[in-house]
Amino acid sequence: MDRDDEIFEGCGSSVHFSRRTLLRMAGLSGLSWLTPLATGLARQAERQKSAGAKSVILLWLEGAPSQLETFDPHPGTEIAYGSQARKTNVPGIRLGEGFEQLAEQMDAVSLIRAITSEEGDHERAIYNIKTGFRPDPTLVHPAIGGIICHQLQAVDSQVVDIPRHVSILPGGFPARGGYLGDQFDAFRIGDPVNPVPDMKPTVANNRQQQRLQDLEQINQHFARGRQRPSQNTNPFGTANIDAAIRMMSSEQLEAFDVSKLPTSEQLKYGDTPFGRGCLAAFRLIQAGVRCVEVTLGGWDTHVDNHNLQAGRIKILDPAFASLIADLREHDLLDSTLVLCGGEFGRTPWLNPLGGRDHWPHGFSLAIAGGGIQGGRVVGETNPDPKRETKDRHSDLKNARPLHDVHATIFDLMGIDYSDELMTPIGRPLAISEGHPIRELYV
Repeated sequence: MDRDDEIFEGCGSSVHFSRRTLLRMAGLSGLSWLTPLATGLARQAERQKSAGAKSVILLWLEGAPSQLETFDPHPGTEIAYGSQARKTNVPGIRLGEGFEQLAEQMDAVSLIRAITSEEGDHERAIYNIKTGFRPDPTLVHPAIGGIICHQLQAVDSQVVDIPRHVSILPGGFPARGGYLGDQFDAFRIGDPVNPVPDMKPTVANNRQQQRLQDLEQINQHFARGRQRPSQNTNPFGTANIDAAIRMMSSEQLEAFDVSKLPTSEQLKYGDTPFGRGCLAAFRLIQAGVRCVEVTLGGWDTHVDNHNLQAGRIKILDPAFASLIADLREHDLLDSTLVLCGGEFGRTPWLNPLGGRDHWPHGFSLAIAGGGIQGGRVVGETNPDPKRETKDRHSDLKNARPLHDVHATIFDLMGIDYSDELMTPIGRPLAISEGHPIRELYV
């Protein structure tokens, strides 16, 4: 770090301001440059106030869906191998066969069809798409939800007793807080038809209160005599205990429970754990949760690609479409960004087992709400790619690197994606190395 750089402590973690940032802030704010942290927080609050998106729902398709059977079909071409497409309510935009309900919501959804990544292994690619960075053996980067909750905690005005970062039906790689701390990890639950576990004491109320009093005495004794009490010197995490107790008695817990809703409301999302997860995500956003991730696995189709993809689409279609419809009906779509996709795409040819293999060289994501314009397509893939070519990007038009998606999300959320955060070892890192895909919302 340069001598001219300064580090200021705020919001429970280090925030890095470069000399350039300080000078810019001084020019904008007059004497307020004397308090750069306060000015930075004020600007952040102003950005959030003017931002379209307040929350994010990530429909996470773990295993990597085929773009050719979902969001980038090429019917009638050699690479389709018989896969068909469906017209949507936006002229000229087609989806894969099976998206009957989502096709009717296409005017609210846009597609990014030429995303590129440098990671073709599941674990590394999942890390890449959830954090915007490639794996680093010296550091764990925070996922999208961790960044959002960290950056917006200072401007959160709504009282929320439940976690602001939630993962429903988490797969093998749930969203993490990374170097920001475990407190920004996603709170994980299973099928929302079941109650959230461990929310009721296992003993009578008087005994529960006595246990809490005993624990408080232990914590006080442990901290006594220490010059700088902190969470690091607190073996039982008092702040976490207090938060857990508030959550156990909060009426907001009902947002997780979809079992009491009318059957018709549940079934329109599909009688599946993923469908119920999307319904719960909608309710959690209503309750003030910032980021919800809902996982649908089973997309890794190295064999029998067409049938297996069709089975997944049958689950995804009603859930995705109903989520968009409910957000629209309740005037929440403009303030809720919905993103749907997996870690990479699948090859534009079939292997001998009728499957499609890994393909990070031009895949698709669907995005809706949060201030973007629906019914748009960014990027184009070649319906006749060559296996022999060394430059896979030559088959793409307006290709966008994966981290541009992250910059877009943060920009729509009112977060300065170019800001730097400080890691535990004192290393400043930009929130995102990408640039917003402004064709989606300009």
